[in-house]
Amino acid sequence: MLSLYFQHWDVFTNVTEVFILVPALLGLKGNLEMTLASRLSTAANIGQMENAKEKWAMIVGNMALIQVQATVVGFLASIAAVIFGWIPDGHFLIEHAVLLCASSVATAFIASLILGLVMIGVILGSKKLGINPDNVSTPIAASLGDLVTLALLSGISWGLYKEMKINVFVNLIVCLLFIALLPVWFIIARKNPATRQVLATGWEPVIIAMAISSVGGLILDKTVSDPNFAGIAVFTPVINGVGGNLVAVQASRISTYLHMMGSPGDDIGLVSRKCPSPCRTFFTSDVNSRSARVLFLLVVPGHLIFLYTINALKGGHTTMTMIFMVFYMMAALLQVLVLLLIADWMIHWMWSRGMDPDNFSIPYLTALGDLLGTGLLALSFHVLWLIGDRDTDVGD
Repeated sequence: MLSLYFQHWDVFTNVTEVFILVPALLGLKGNLEMTLASRLSTAANIGQMENAKEKWAMIVGNMALIQVQATVVGFLASIAAVIFGWIPDGHFLIEHAVLLCASSVATAFIASLILGLVMIGVILGSKKLGINPDNVSTPIAASLGDLVTLALLSGISWGLYKEMKINVFVNLIVCLLFIALLPVWFIIARKNPATRQVLATGWEPVIIAMAISSVGGLILDKTVSDPNFAGIAVFTPVINGVGGNLVAVQASRISTYLHMMGSPGDDIGLVSRKCPSPCRTFFTSDVNSRSARVLFLLVVPGHLIFLYTINALKGGHTTMTMIFMVFYMMAALLQVLVLLLIADWMIHWMWSRGMDPDNFSIPYLTALGDLLGTGLLALSFHVLWLIGDRDTDVGD
């Protein structure tokens, strides 16, 4: 709902490429924080955080690791935003490019620091209370991730945009400051055996996921720039947040289930999954199939609550007609259905090839969720416009 207030700020209207950053940076909750939550939840569930020295070494190493990844991904996301913004329009402003870089890197770093500390507290608290961290940590990471990241991106980009008019070098200084800290976090993360491996091999999913989310950001930028579809800005974080939240819970549960039976690459007697299978994902007596059914059934009531809240707050530029709600729900259900199918296949596929799903699966899944959610929502808005269900309050 924060996007309702932010989308009309000067920085969003004058530097529209900031919209391209939104899905990529919101996707950091999947790329980094939810992966951190899944990794630490698995470690807690299989007894790797019982010893105090081992526990704190893992915490410090993982915090340093996500700061390295956040800085690099934030920098790359700004480059993608500049490129995606430049290709269709054909013009390039260096001051806007540096602003995007400073805003993206600062947002990614600060959001990852705040959310990483929250995740550690949630996982340690859950373990003490006898609650499965898989059921708690990833939903909190997803929910808080959207709120914190969007608020930080809006506030930081707005502040730097205003300051840029007074001091043209402020954005460059911010970029150089965060990049200069990279070697410090790199050295700390490299000292920990658990994070050393991720530091070397964990870049591929994070960077590819960022690229996928940036394509979703391009769709959002082009759609929200059309006054007829301005309402999409309010609903995009909702549909992407709910979809990413649900699939991350399922991914974390499946990963923990597999880790309890062995190590990645071990033959633990599972049926080979050569392609996604709806029957195997949703209609067996397996514990993960049952959780997939429950999560899918949560889509409609969850979104109805959000739609009611948006309507009660008179948010956005979209009238809540019955046909709009039908199209919105169809998009949300299709998004989660596809994500749960892909999650079940992808995690088992990764496991059979010796890849740890905790480090690889969630970035891909949440990025696909962003792309699917934004694409399906944009398609729904276009179809609604074509069939005559048009807003009467656009521009209010």
